[in-house]
Amino acid sequence: MSSSKFDPRRRLALGFAGLSLLLMAGCQVRPLYSDGPSGAPATALASIGISEAKDRVEQRVRNALIFLTSGGKGEPVAPQYQLALSVSHQTTGVLFDERNDNDTASAGRLVIEADYNLTRVDTGKTVKSGHRKAVALVDFPIQEFAKLRAIRDAENRAARELAEVIRADLSAALGN
Repeated sequence: MSSSKFDPRRRLALGFAGLSLLLMAGCQVRPLYSDGPSGAPATALASIGISEAKDRVEQRVRNALIFLTSGGKGEPVAPQYQLALSVSHQTTGVLFDERNDNDTASAGRLVIEADYNLTRVDTGKTVKSGHRKAVALVDFPIQEFAKLRAIRDAENRAARELAEVIRADLSAALGN
């Protein structure tokens, strides 16, 4: 007489399923830089003051960082952290027209680089410092105004991208 109630394979499978459910009950899934139970990374990010900009591209990076760190609420009144930001940018031609004697480029590459240093206001201690860069490709039309506008659009794209990378660095540093 064979009964399926006492089959050792069935008991093993049920035991394995029960153990799997028990292990999975302790797991949780949440975004890496979210407002966990304490809300520490988002609250800390919202309390970052950012240094004044020196030119238009640095102002674009600064504005994007303010928006990303505060969630659209603007700069904090009494920041707990201060971010010293220094941005430089360079546009270079990459595809030169060999048919013309004046070597005009038909496409270019815009590189924006930023050095940043995040410090606590109360202690002056450095929390995170780094160097990041973003690259945007741009087509150079024949018309001069269109070329200037294309470069400005590339600067805006690269500034947003650079701000997102810096925000991710700051979130990781403040989340620890």
